[in-house]
Amino acid sequence: MNIAIFASGNGTNAINIIDYFKSSVKLLLCNKADAPVLNKTDIDKIIVTRENFYQNDEILDILLEKEIDFIILAGFLWLFPINILKKYQNRVINIHPSLLPKYGGKGMYGMNVHNAVKKAQETETGITIHIIDEEYDKGEILFQTKCQIVENDTPQDIANKVHDLEMKHFPSIIEEYINNVTLQEIPRIKIRPHR
Repeated sequence: MNIAIFASGNGTNAINIIDYFKSSVKLLLCNKADAPVLNKTDIDKIIVTRENFYQNDEILDILLEKEIDFIILAGFLWLFPINILKKYQNRVINIHPSLLPKYGGKGMYGMNVHNAVKKAQETETGITIHIIDEEYDKGEILFQTKCQIVENDTPQDIANKVHDLEMKHFPSIIEEYINNVTLQEIPRIKIRPHR
């Protein structure tokens, strides 16, 4: 199976996945030209813009030409366009730094989530690995796991605990999901003929 990763920032999750899957990761796509993740790997890279992501099929065409089977989001915050979701139904996997449906939705990412968890005086939080659909953080949940929060934990302490869960579980859950999807259930996408 060929994998593409969409990332935005430092890329710790992205690099963790690349290291885990080795040569199966064929493409890194990023919506920030100065993102540190771009300097951390030698795999092919594409810069995602509002135009080539939302206004035309350029990104979709690249995914098809690379024969990408699964897309992994590792800190990529843009809502996915319907043209890609239709081609990659049930094959776009995301990780969210809370126990969805709590602390999900637009604007709920990174420290925004951890600050909200702390403010609400939660005693636990965690990660959710899920399939992407047309709405933020609403797709089918594949996996959740928890960590405890103690009273004196800061939002950064919470972030560190959640990050440890991400690094431990994300690659193996991706692998389990891919291995459970047979080629009969999800046939390899055919490359679109050039117009």
